Parts: sequence; C-alpha cells; structure tokens
Amino acid sequence: MGKRLDFFTPLHTRTKREYLPRMIDDKVHCMRKAKEYEADYWDGDRRYGYGGYRYDGRWQPLARRVIDHYGLTNDSAVLDVGCGKAFLLHELRALLPGIRLAGCDISRHALREAPESVRGDLFHHRAQDPLPFGDKAFDLVVSMGCLHNLRVFELSTALGEIQRLADNAYVLVESYRDEQELFNLQCWALTCESFFDDAEWVWLYEHFGYTGDYEFIYFE
Repeated sequence: MGKRLDFFTPLHTRTKREYLPRMIDDKVHCMRKAKEYEADYWDGDRRYGYGGYRYDGRWQPLARRVIDHYGLTNDSAVLDVGCGKAFLLHELRALLPGIRLAGCDISRHALREAPESVRGDLFHHRAQDPLPFGDKAFDLVVSMGCLHNLRVFELSTALGEIQRLADNAYVLVESYRDEQELFNLQCWALTCESFFDDAEWVWLYEHFGYTGDYEFIYFE
C-alpha cells in the first residue's frame, strides 16, 4: 500500500453540519434525487446535496500539495476519476499550464459547469466502467469523494482501472472510526453505497490490488 495522506481533510472540516435534521428531512426522497447527480445535487437545495457548488479558490492549496507530493511538471499527465466540476484540474492547469489533463464524471451537469480552462478535457463516464486509455497512460490518477458511491463489487473494476492507468494514485473516501462517526455518516450521506471503517477500506484496497495513496474523511 501507498501512504495515508491528509490533503483534503482541512477543507472537509471547514464545513459545519447538522446531522439529525438531515436524517429526518424526508431523506429517502432526498437520496433518490441526489443519486441523479444532476443540477439538484450540485446547485439545488442543500437537502439534495451541495446546495451550490461554486468555484471559490479553495482547491488551489490542495493542487499545490498534489504537485509537490507527486513531483508534477508541465510534462505530466493527470486523470481525475469522478472529477465533478473539475475545480482541482482547473487549479492544476493554472499552476502548470502545460500539463495534460483528463477528467470523467457521471454528472453531465457538473461537466457542463466546469471551468472553461478544462472543459474540453472532460468526458462523461461511470467510475465503475473500464476507462478508454492504455496502460500507464498517466503519471497520476486521483479520485476524490467518488469511490464510496460505488457498491463493493463495482470497486473491483474502479480500483483496478486506477491501478492500471498510472504508477501513482491517490483516492479519498468517506469513512468512520467509531459508532458516533458511523451514525453521523449515515445521517449525512445521500449517495454513499459503501459504508466501511478504515480497516475495511484498507483490506479492500489490498484485496483488489490497489497500491496507491489514500485518505479518509470523517463526520465528527
């Protein structure tokens, strides 16, 4: 296995969340709407997802961490699986104008709303399906906040593809360390399919042959 990182956690912990109100707000309806992954999920009412997912520059420090950790240059190639509105890719291009980028997501709305700087590098694709690139086509593959939305048998393909496409990889998923964090996650999550603690995720990574870096975010 690779290293356990702490790239995204500072961003995640900036947001305050009220867990119980989320659980009792007609949650089954909200989950069904969120799993469409379209405008309501990204830019609709907060009960359906992000409640307005807009560019605000917060991804730049993360992009710098990624560049420094993986030694990226203008000659590098990076793929983001589950890129959403591709704000990370936008920041990577701003810092390294010559970098080759690609991003895929299940949401057509998110891809349409991505910054113009990277919109032409994005394509519609499900993370659990094989990707249209040759082996080791990239220097780095990242996937942030995506893989926990897959069922466990779908993780096999997704992690296998990430492993196939680059020697370096970084994945981030939602997880928990105790019963309170599990309860909070169950209250808050609208699209999560795989509820695993840290040890279970690491076991799955090893079971599916994933050897890259990883990070967990928690709902404290």
